[in-house]
Amino acid sequence: MIELGVTLDEVAVLRESRKSRTPDPVFCGFLAEQAGATAVNVQLRGDRRYVQERDVHLLRDALGVELNLVLAPTQEMIHFALTTKPDRITFIPERLETAGGGGLDVILNAPQLRERVREIREGTMFPVIFIDPSIEQVKAAHQVGALGVELSATAFTAASDSMGLALDREAVERELQKLRDCARLAAKLELHVSIRHGITLRNVRHLLDVAGLGRVNVGHDVVARAMTVGFESAVRTWTEVLWNAPEN
Repeated sequence: MIELGVTLDEVAVLRESRKSRTPDPVFCGFLAEQAGATAVNVQLRGDRRYVQERDVHLLRDALGVELNLVLAPTQEMIHFALTTKPDRITFIPERLETAGGGGLDVILNAPQLRERVREIREGTMFPVIFIDPSIEQVKAAHQVGALGVELSATAFTAASDSMGLALDREAVERELQKLRDCARLAAKLELHVSIRHGITLRNVRHLLDVAGLGRVNVGHDVVARAMTVGFESAVRTWTEVLWNAPEN
């Protein structure tokens, strides 16, 4: 069964746009848990622009599902993680706080990441690295001691339109093959495999038979769907799709 991780960042974006108390990421996290999500994801930025430290603390105390804290591998963020103790830490490049871009270059940043991963593991948390779908990056993540990799689906989703139809069928298949190869290797190395970025109910069908894929992390599609059907219903639709996927 493929798990669902629900990303709550856009809930916090909406709240902070009016500096209001609502919508509340913590309550949405509770609804996601009730609807069958396996994990809740939040990104804490260095400028605390959207998700706040208080959100992370409250989610950690309130939820029965896994809390995945997404952050840049800086000393400040490591200190917060070691103090807060979420279940999982996903390292992303600092540039993703303010702009788009791909995953962390584990090969280039191996010495720093090896130390950061060691600290997280000693703090009894589960370290994951967000990477581009590259065999060499998967190997490097394993070598620095990560226990999981999160594959960027940016190139895959860019090759499909909003209806999930291929704009460039060759590009879609090429990017899918990269994801398949990386997921297969990661699973062989006993790394947990998750995927995110631009995944929708329409294009996720291409990913349901990716061997080794353990979790799909979704934010925008859930929040957008929740505008019309409600948050819990939006999450439940996703869990039904993933739970009914064929075993791989």
